[in-house]
Amino acid sequence: MAAVWQQVLAVDDFEEDLRAQGARGHRRSVSRGSYQLQAQMNRAVYDERPPGSLVPTSVAEASRAMAGDTTLSENYAFAGMHHIFDQHVDSAVPRLQFANDDKHLLACCSLDGTLSIMALSPAPPSVKITLRGHAGPVTDFAWSLSNDIIVSTSKDSTLRIWNTQDGRCIREVADPDASELLCCTFQPMNNNLTVVSGLVGNSKHILQVVNISTGKKVKGGSSKLTGRVLSLSFDAPGRILWAGDDCGSIFSFLFDMATGKLTKAKRLVVNEGSPISSISARSWISREARDPSLLVNACVNKLLLYRVVDNEGTLQLKRSFPIQQGSQLLHSIFCPLMSFRQGACVVTGSEDACVYFFDVERNTKAIVNKLQGHGGPVIDVSFNCDESLLASSDATGMVIIWRREQK
Repeated sequence: MAAVWQQVLAVDDFEEDLRAQGARGHRRSVSRGSYQLQAQMNRAVYDERPPGSLVPTSVAEASRAMAGDTTLSENYAFAGMHHIFDQHVDSAVPRLQFANDDKHLLACCSLDGTLSIMALSPAPPSVKITLRGHAGPVTDFAWSLSNDIIVSTSKDSTLRIWNTQDGRCIREVADPDASELLCCTFQPMNNNLTVVSGLVGNSKHILQVVNISTGKKVKGGSSKLTGRVLSLSFDAPGRILWAGDDCGSIFSFLFDMATGKLTKAKRLVVNEGSPISSISARSWISREARDPSLLVNACVNKLLLYRVVDNEGTLQLKRSFPIQQGSQLLHSIFCPLMSFRQGACVVTGSEDACVYFFDVERNTKAIVNKLQGHGGPVIDVSFNCDESLLASSDATGMVIIWRREQK
């Protein structure tokens, strides 16, 4: 057991080092143990603890302090609307995301061809910067680790890199085949690298790693899929990348930290012909859900939770939750704080214009909360870092900020 504790403390030290690196800018390439080792460590630590006690890591203690001594339902009881943004009304807002480790900085992209960066504090909330330059609908974007850069993809066939302080477009990378670009994500350990779909042409369904400092594709950093990639997610160490396409398949890729090379590992057909609209990875959800997990929206009227069973990204279905999703490209998220009592939450949009909170460990009556107020299908959701605010966007262009009820 002492050896296991040394491993756990080493992981804590590793995460602290990464946060220190992130404060200075982009992360360097690093790696750590396999998913199997991580799950074994999680189980060993948990199983040796007295019943009802907490896993004593620095992350756990910090999250417990923020969560407080409340039930799961109390933690996700939202009192009402904190603010409504309507600058993109009449054009859907497909993605929105709070800045990393930030309570009050939020960004979203719109099919009207622009992105907005919004400041929720000081009051009143306001649109801080509008990013203009794309000539077509903006399909996806991602914050860099230090929040100084945003990358975005668009149906205008370009990847753009933005300075978040003044709104300047730092670089534009055009698709050589004039193909629509549908999604992007930063490599979590090296923010000089971005993965984008379609950079070699939609007809070839290509996934490509791009160096944003040079605007050039990385040699060996491309792979062909069965369909157009709609969703991407790295694991926390940046060693495994999952990609979901519009044909119903999820692919896992091994990412070489030194070279940026992608190697195709596994393929799972979720439901033939059902687009995989959202993938979200989490290494450990709660005391009960100790295995690495993947949360998936797949246009099958269910939210799917998979267990990651090995270090090649093999998936095993664990749970599903009923939602309305037959055609819209909806997204879901894990709640950012670790759970310290029975249960852990995930949040998703739905075509019935509601936001749903599900307890992944509850066998019956899994709905913890349901938020109503949108006028159309809720496409995306995002928590700020301490879960005090939740943002949601819909197909009509409305963005709602929800406030958690104060204890």
